[in-house]
Amino acid sequence: MSLSVKSSTLAPVPRWKPGARARLQEAALALYDERGFDHTSVEEIAERAGLTKRTFFRHFSDKREVLFGGGAMAEEPFVAAVREAPLAAGALDAVSYGLTVLAAGFDEEGEQAARRFRIVRASPQLWERQLIKFASLAEAVERALRGRGVGDPAAILAAESGITALRVASDRWVADTKEKPLRQLVAEVLAELRAVASPEASHDRP
Repeated sequence: MSLSVKSSTLAPVPRWKPGARARLQEAALALYDERGFDHTSVEEIAERAGLTKRTFFRHFSDKREVLFGGGAMAEEPFVAAVREAPLAAGALDAVSYGLTVLAAGFDEEGEQAARRFRIVRASPQLWERQLIKFASLAEAVERALRGRGVGDPAAILAAESGITALRVASDRWVADTKEKPLRQLVAEVLAELRAVASPEASHDRP
């Protein structure tokens, strides 16, 4: 006697719904905007997306990763651009070259990137984590500059100045009513930084 099971009696193999990660991101950002990060749960995000909590954890380790998950992908082209800047570029010029590449990537992403940063900026918990990421990014830029032959303290000063410029430009980006692209704001802040550091600036002091 042979045993056989009709295919129609077999339970269907569960499949991830297409676009689940994007749906979870959009649901999370909407809830963070409405209720605040601290008052939003993973269960609520999954429910808003029409998915399960289990599906959420297939894509994100926790609800913070919805905001920070792409950090490494943003860091790599930035640091690579610093490392590969024209040989004649000075330390700060190389960092500026990298910041332009980084900012252009966020501009391509559009409103969602600004939205994420706005949510992070509004939460002390998230902002503390962002500051840690900024510090890590500065260290990566320092290493890239040293790889170009830049010594200390120039490598440290250029890297820290560049990350500070990024912070200031990002704050302006999320608050800007004229909707300037981030790369333009970065260029403006870097110009202000150079003006402050120029010898002529000291003559303007009262």
